[in-house]
Amino acid sequence: MRRLLNALYDTTAALAAISMVALLAAVLLSILSRQMNFLISGIDAYAGYLMAAAGFLALAHTLKRGEHIRVTLIINALKGRPRKGLEITALAIGSMLAILFAYYSIRLAWQSHEFNDVSTSNDATPLWIPQLSMALGAVVLAIACVDELVLEILGKRSVPVSGEALRNE
Repeated sequence: MRRLLNALYDTTAALAAISMVALLAAVLLSILSRQMNFLISGIDAYAGYLMAAAGFLALAHTLKRGEHIRVTLIINALKGRPRKGLEITALAIGSMLAILFAYYSIRLAWQSHEFNDVSTSNDATPLWIPQLSMALGAVVLAIACVDELVLEILGKRSVPVSGEALRNE
């Protein structure tokens, strides 16, 4: 099961990376088209869709690598059972919020499909298509949060220490 979950997190991270590369290509194409006086309808909207996809699809992988912003002032002052209790409480609340986020993201994409909601830009893209990446990212984030909660309850969770603090002065 662990291998399957890690593969899921890595797959969505790879999709996020592909979205970032496609975003770069879209932005460069937009710049080039303006310089060469031709119009690619909706390229700016697609760049926005790709940016959102990159952000949402990377959420779970970022959580599992310990790169989300986390305020540790209180948690670092605690030891033993109080620390574990606070960790479980925080992870339970985070899991509930992530599950709600996933539910409403799926609902939004479904309603956009049902109502035939389209983009207001020139491309008139059905909005449920780019919203799928948000829904997928939210679902995988919810899975990752519950995964972290279960690992903490079982005493098998190891919190990776981000090196970000070492890079900032």
